[in-house]
Amino acid sequence: MFGNIWKWAGHYRKADRNIGVHWPLISSQLELLCREATAWREEKVFTADELAIRFHHKLVWIHCYPNGNGRHARLASDLLVMELGGTRFTWGGGTDLESPNDVRKCYIDSLKAADQHDHRALLAFARS
Repeated sequence: MFGNIWKWAGHYRKADRNIGVHWPLISSQLELLCREATAWREEKVFTADELAIRFHHKLVWIHCYPNGNGRHARLASDLLVMELGGTRFTWGGGTDLESPNDVRKCYIDSLKAADQHDHRALLAFARS
């Protein structure tokens, strides 16, 4: 996905950022997220869309890589929702989310709402 762009692609970050868990905790937090998502799936706690959106939010929150975390989380969430029988998300209609624009602001605002345990805006954004 990033192999021809960044040499560090696929390697966890080795420093703290203004977002994300303390970098030595990335691996354990990622494992915890995967276990949590498995439990959500087995117990049918959420719909496919909500499970994938909650997975997306936590994956962005962990912030595994120096860059590309949103792209990685969106791809992982798309794959997860399809595995659960749903369809890929549209993520704001396919607009470039890496460049500063109103759609990116909406995406970031929806992630901030999810930080406060309100996933409705992120779910609506993902399906817009």
